[in-house]
Amino acid sequence: MALDGVTLAYLVNELAPLLIGARIDKIFQPEKDEVHFQMRQQRSLRLLLSTSATSPRFHLTQETKKNPASPPMFCMILRKHLEGGKLVSLHQSDLERVVTFEFQNYNDRGDLVTLHLHLEIMGKHSNLILVDPLTNTILDGLKRYSHALSHYREVLPGRTYLAPPSQGKQPPLDNEELWRGILYEEALDHSITGILLARFAGISPELAREIVIQAGLNNETLLQQCGDIDLSRLFQAYRRLSNPQGVPEIEPCLYYNSSPRPQLAAFSFVPFQQYQELRLEHVPSINDAVQRFYQSKSSSNSLESKRGSLHKIVQEQYTHSKKKLKIYNEAESTAQKGLAYQRWGELLTANLYRIPPGATEASVDDYYDPSASLVVIPLNPHISAIDNAQRYYKLYNKAKATLLKTKELKETTLEELNYLESLQYNLDQAGTLSELDEIHHELAGQGYVAGKHLKKEHLKLKKGRPKTNAKSKTKSSKDVPQPRVYHSSQGRVILVGKNNAQNDWLSLRKGKPTDLWLHTKVIPGSHVLIPLEEGEEFPDDTTLEEAAALAIYYSQARGSSQVAVDYTHVKQLKKPNSAKPGMVIYEQNWTLYLTPKQEILERLLASEEVLE
Repeated sequence: MALDGVTLAYLVNELAPLLIGARIDKIFQPEKDEVHFQMRQQRSLRLLLSTSATSPRFHLTQETKKNPASPPMFCMILRKHLEGGKLVSLHQSDLERVVTFEFQNYNDRGDLVTLHLHLEIMGKHSNLILVDPLTNTILDGLKRYSHALSHYREVLPGRTYLAPPSQGKQPPLDNEELWRGILYEEALDHSITGILLARFAGISPELAREIVIQAGLNNETLLQQCGDIDLSRLFQAYRRLSNPQGVPEIEPCLYYNSSPRPQLAAFSFVPFQQYQELRLEHVPSINDAVQRFYQSKSSSNSLESKRGSLHKIVQEQYTHSKKKLKIYNEAESTAQKGLAYQRWGELLTANLYRIPPGATEASVDDYYDPSASLVVIPLNPHISAIDNAQRYYKLYNKAKATLLKTKELKETTLEELNYLESLQYNLDQAGTLSELDEIHHELAGQGYVAGKHLKKEHLKLKKGRPKTNAKSKTKSSKDVPQPRVYHSSQGRVILVGKNNAQNDWLSLRKGKPTDLWLHTKVIPGSHVLIPLEEGEEFPDDTTLEEAAALAIYYSQARGSSQVAVDYTHVKQLKKPNSAKPGMVIYEQNWTLYLTPKQEILERLLASEEVLE
């Protein structure tokens, strides 16, 4: 849900008693569009003000971010005028998405002055502007712009501050007759949802839909379809939801998407019927709801941004490798044709006596062909017949050498393409920034991106079981990979790697030689491990099938039927020299063909836990 004018009013009403009277100890600007105030009133408070185009807002937060080495100019201006000052007022007018923070502080001459900090929450036009209310002069703005960017106003030091233009919407109304009159100023074929959004202040699209839903109507309902009872219900829902003074007690809520890994999808100040399909969580305050929602959104945006940048790197490498493979295929095709030159050389050698000097071609019997067909061989008339034969031998040898070299390069390129496909899959599956960091380190270790390489133990695995020593015993738990952990219906543990580095660690270091290992056949995917007890050769059939189902789910074969899954013991796995991360070979294995059942997958995915 957007931070609309109504929700903003509830937030202002909730935070005003906590913030008014608080003094500013420190001011930070950790990001170009975000300012933090460290405030003190009985207890320490951290106020976040953001003008981000995708999530403009303000709320209290406990999150701290790394600050730049040199504070930006706007941060320096705020420090000069506001540090040590006191917040004396916090207000919002007419449900507009502009919140004004009124501060009092002593200036350089020792005079007590009042300053206004306007937070304008307007999407990509959001801004934070410091103003001297006596002269209505702008001291500075977080985003500066002149008339070249805005014909309405300039946001530059020394210019007169103009509030954002009014949208001409009606403030909350208690008079139903007046409210109906405003509705009927619109065309009868307009939807009720659109009219509420266009004519009444503080209402977001989500809130407009909720008013219509709570009135028992459909969001596509037109004004001309509403009877007198419908309008009365609409007005009651409007009064109940759009007037912050009309709801004495709010019930802040968070809503989560239903999935194996629930994600925050929305928040509201009271339970919304439009989100009834989502999992509901009540929170103690609207500030908590806003903070947690936008923090989750910020993390999700950061996650997708990093995923996108890594995807771009991998895709560029993949495209480059595809071009190389095309060149090798063309070279191989040309070289295959050159193998015929050996036969031509031998036929010319056998018929030297029949070829006159200066001939441009030679017609000879092909004794390689059972029908002894006639072959016409082009000749260079400037050289002898024997030299022409030697020239064809050289062309044959060149083609043969090209085939040998191209075969090696082609195999290497195919291996790289398979590896890059596995990276693309791992990037799609990564659910946290730390998992993307592991993939980034892997890319750096392989030379695809600049950056610090991983430690030796993360890049190269020694053959056999690692030796235990004091250093390994004191290794930080943060350095130990954290694969996915599931439980079969029989209570058996099943481990699944999240990326290539974890796949190597899981298969070649974590797994005992007798543990059972699974992987989709010739398809990129995660390594799956079933730890076995001493003397146990195989787990029960149910656990084996469920582990195979997870191997299919965490592979590019997800959603396919009759997928081949190889399984073998860890002792059969080998990692060739110079092999890419996540690549292993094995000679002895069994193969299971399986179509995973949805209900089994859902139960397995719900059993996921964090590896200690």
